[in-house]
Order: sequence, then C-alpha cells, then structure tokens
Amino acid sequence: MIFVNLPVADKERSKGFFTGLGFALNPDFEDEGTACVVLEENIVVLVHAPEKWARFLHSEAAPAGTTEVMLALSAGSREECDDLRARALAGGGAEYAPAMDLGFMYGTSFRDPDGHVWEASWMDPASLPS
Repeated sequence: MIFVNLPVADKERSKGFFTGLGFALNPDFEDEGTACVVLEENIVVLVHAPEKWARFLHSEAAPAGTTEVMLALSAGSREECDDLRARALAGGGAEYAPAMDLGFMYGTSFRDPDGHVWEASWMDPASLPS
C-alpha cells in the first residue's frame, strides 16, 4: 500500500472536501487527529491535524504557501480531469495552474483547502507523437 501523509488545518473540512471529490473514507485508520481517504484500493491519503502531524516530523514542516509535492491522479478522459477540478473548486479548493493540453495528454490542477497541489492527468497512448 501507499500511504500519503498530509498536514491539514481542519480534519473534518478535509474529509468533506475529499468525499466531495468522490473518494471514500476508511474509518479503520481514523482517530481524533487523523482521517483516511481512500484514493484506490492500495493508495490512501492520511490527513493529519497539526498536533498529530507534528508528532511524525523529525525536521521543520514546509512553510505554509509552499509546494512540497504535487499529487497526480490518472483520469480516464479529458472530461474526468475537468470534472475533478470543477468539484475541487466548488468544494473549497483553489486554482493552481491553467489546464495543460498537449493533444495526446491533458491535465488540470488545483490546490486543496490546505494548499496541497493535486493534478488530474489523461493520456491517449494511441496519439503519442512518434
């Protein structure tokens, strides 16, 4: 399994944001400071309230407003990319960058309510340039 750990200001707000994107929660990995968002069967995001996050760190946390990582999700179509971005913006996310359209590859991006950058990408292997 892959466990992506992210600091969040408000665990409940994060749960609402990610379920609004269509992801499920796994209560087996939830406690007072952490919630578990299931992206796929073997990929989950653990969102941690500040006090809980600090217990995992052995260095300084990334300053607010910086981009420490971009999390990319595979999409089945251009429309799925656009839909995920639209739901993210409607659910409290923010703009990050304009859509990337290379013809054979398309992607959208957004920031979640805590500023983490997410991307949805679609690629048509049959249209790859030779």
